[in-house]
Amino acid sequence: MDLSHWIERNARFAPTRTAIRFASQDISYAALASRIDRAAAALEHAGVREGEVVAYLGLNHPIIIELLFACARLDALVAPLNWRLARPEIRRTLEDCRPRILIAESAFIDGPEAVDVPADTRRIRIEPSDHADGPCWESFLAEVPAGASCTCRGGPDSPLVLCYTSGTAGVPKGVVLDQNALLTNALNSAHMHDLTSRDHILTTTPMFHVGGFNILTLPALHAGASVTIHARFDPQATLDTIEREQVTLVVLVPAQLTAILDMPTWNPAQLRSLRMITTGSTIITEQFARKINSFGIPLAQVYGSTETGPAAAYQRAGDAMLRPGSAGAPALHCEIRIVDAAETPVAAGEDGEILVRGCNVMRGYWNRPELTANALRNGWYHTGDVGHLDQDGYLYVVTRKRDMIISGGENVYPEEVESVLVEMLEIKEVCIFGIPHHRLGEQVTAAIVLREGTVLTAASVSGYLTNRLARYKHPRAVHFVTCLPRTSLGKVIRSEVRKSLVGDASGVPS
Repeated sequence: MDLSHWIERNARFAPTRTAIRFASQDISYAALASRIDRAAAALEHAGVREGEVVAYLGLNHPIIIELLFACARLDALVAPLNWRLARPEIRRTLEDCRPRILIAESAFIDGPEAVDVPADTRRIRIEPSDHADGPCWESFLAEVPAGASCTCRGGPDSPLVLCYTSGTAGVPKGVVLDQNALLTNALNSAHMHDLTSRDHILTTTPMFHVGGFNILTLPALHAGASVTIHARFDPQATLDTIEREQVTLVVLVPAQLTAILDMPTWNPAQLRSLRMITTGSTIITEQFARKINSFGIPLAQVYGSTETGPAAAYQRAGDAMLRPGSAGAPALHCEIRIVDAAETPVAAGEDGEILVRGCNVMRGYWNRPELTANALRNGWYHTGDVGHLDQDGYLYVVTRKRDMIISGGENVYPEEVESVLVEMLEIKEVCIFGIPHHRLGEQVTAAIVLREGTVLTAASVSGYLTNRLARYKHPRAVHFVTCLPRTSLGKVIRSEVRKSLVGDASGVPS
């Protein structure tokens, strides 16, 4: 069976239960099943065949869900594209995946700033337009006679999602996840969250990221729960929805949580319906986790990447309170091992590269066999992350392998230095990175955003770190900046910080 049977079966058991709530509209499981039927028939009628791509470009919308389950029947792939990219970047992504059909908001395909869509890609607007040629999504569905059905060709091994990485390390890569990966992830999520049909989920993170899709949204539909979808994140709307709709589970990355905490009118009582807040996308400091836990709501971390579906390790509610600095234990249906440079497993407590194995792991990178072969070796996905497992088997993520600084022969983990510096009252944000140094190999460098109205010197930074961190971990240069570049999920783009500051003479030696 393909994944669309999740919706069919839930519609049979509870046809009137709300599956999706979006823009004040409730879509029941029965209605969602009907819309998936129509979408699959329309896509097949339009010529979508096995292994072809249907792309989506726009804010979060129920159409993304319809497309995913429709493509599951057709043995096709859905590619949710990052609308935050610049137009040339979106064009390069379209050229890479060559979709048969692109469903997009009018802003992206009409007018002087429209994306340059490949000539052989059919364009369909999400919303009706009186000023543009071509169909909208509803009229596209109406092209197929009522009651028409498609030929179901998909199955557990069929590639289904083509999700592009954020590209912080270079050109974005298309990650291919099959139906079995999504099912495995749903089972892992159910275990992590104790997820049932009684839950109400709020999705505010972008669904062009695998986290927005797979951490809670699709697992909730597998469980027969209800999902409220926001087109985009807004801190006030998020709080209002949690309180009004009695949301029980939500994914909020650290940047979103920080935006909520920075609101002068927010009240922890607005979150009392939540059983748990799930977070990830970046390394979470123990200090930050304890702050959220102090409100009486477990902040549970999930560790993984686009390539792992994403859940490779996670905390459950009890772990979040007991081990606030941990990324959790290996997922229920997943294996993790830590290895040295020779790929030999290391002892508990010893840092090494994190490897992941399981049905949740990607099939490979889209049309990139060499990259795939390098990432998937001997049955294990090589994450490029550095961390360790403690004596109880809980994972602690230290840094990205490529971010680790080797200064004077010593390993320096940027996140360790950052976690100490953010405790300074004057510092709002900090990014630690390495730059070439003629004697040390690499020099530890800091980019710091100060809180409004505060003053700080490089000497003060170094003085604060004295007796807190080894001397070789102290920044030898400090740059004070107004902001740090971030991805759409709030991750600081370390490579861009480094690029903007290398060669800048304003760095002050420590």
